[in-house]
Amino acid sequence: MKRPFYLLPLVVVAQFAGTSLWFAVNAVMQTLEAFHPQTLAFMPTMTTAVQLGFVLGTLFYSYFSIADRFSPVRIFMVSAALAASCNLSVLVSYQSLEGLFMARLGVGFFLAGVYPVGMKICSDWYETGLGKALGYLVGALVLGTAFPYILKSFSLSLPWQYVIIVTSGLAVLGGIVIGVFVKDGPFRRVAGRFNPAVLQDVFKNKAFRRSAFGYFGHMFELYTFWAFVPVLITSYNQLAHQNLPVPLFAFGIIASGALGCVLTGELSLRWGSHQTAWFSLLISCICCGLCVFLPVYSVFFFLVLMFIWGISVVGDSPQFSTLVSQNAPSDYRATALTLVTSIGFFITIPSLYLTQWLFNAYGHIALAVLGLGGVVGLVASRRI
Repeated sequence: MKRPFYLLPLVVVAQFAGTSLWFAVNAVMQTLEAFHPQTLAFMPTMTTAVQLGFVLGTLFYSYFSIADRFSPVRIFMVSAALAASCNLSVLVSYQSLEGLFMARLGVGFFLAGVYPVGMKICSDWYETGLGKALGYLVGALVLGTAFPYILKSFSLSLPWQYVIIVTSGLAVLGGIVIGVFVKDGPFRRVAGRFNPAVLQDVFKNKAFRRSAFGYFGHMFELYTFWAFVPVLITSYNQLAHQNLPVPLFAFGIIASGALGCVLTGELSLRWGSHQTAWFSLLISCICCGLCVFLPVYSVFFFLVLMFIWGISVVGDSPQFSTLVSQNAPSDYRATALTLVTSIGFFITIPSLYLTQWLFNAYGHIALAVLGLGGVVGLVASRRI
């Protein structure tokens, strides 16, 4: 079965559209926070809602091996529509903290049928060159994550609901594109009944375990960095007496990660996924340490540092996912990928709250703690 030339571009576009839901509320965080003035740590709580929903969703999809037992293409389409519906419910629940939390929890839950399943669709079509394909795919996730910020930047005169409506519509459109134009790949293996032993057995493989722990270290840094990008820009403006437009540069810095994913995807063809991922993680780990000196940087150096951090912080993600996929049992590849993704996203929750607590006490220096994840990942994955 020949791979159609349009396959990867369509999956990339659909992945971008679906994952635009991820930070839709973060882009209008200041507006929504005004409705909940007594809520401490509003930003970490709203970000955690999506992350926790994603963890629960990935555990559900993983436990029942849904993307292994049923068509990944259909799972993607239905999940994107359900995630968009939950996102739209923010329009009626935003004045209730509990309602807002549950709406975002639902978005995260059904995104478990978009992001990991998108990787599954690609792995079913790419017997070789998967690292490059996943580089573009995760790049689409990065652009989707950043997209609400650019919407906010260019729609300052429009109501905040505009961001929610546009991202929901995009997600539905992405699901339709996958459902209509993409088929399940020739390397897909349909699993039988769920075998709970696979959840334990996959970690007995040393190469799989090292790849997974490299990914876990990377995840300790990634989403907390993304959530704190607007906070870092605001802090720099205050400390250095600058006036950088926060939504615009937040979009640019987060979106630059798409370039990192594409670069590591191309470099993986020459260096291999392991070496490429390891060096990308090393660079982002160094950036964590350099953020300590934030107030003394010129605008130029600050932006260079932030863009390098934005590029490297996610460039290793598709390569670690490739290593996990390549070292997982072929019959339960989606189960293994989803399980590792679930654990990785769970790690983002304590990372968010720890960094927020340290930030309240020590300011921008708190972001250096994210380097701990990089150190763990570098040590764990040094040999695969």
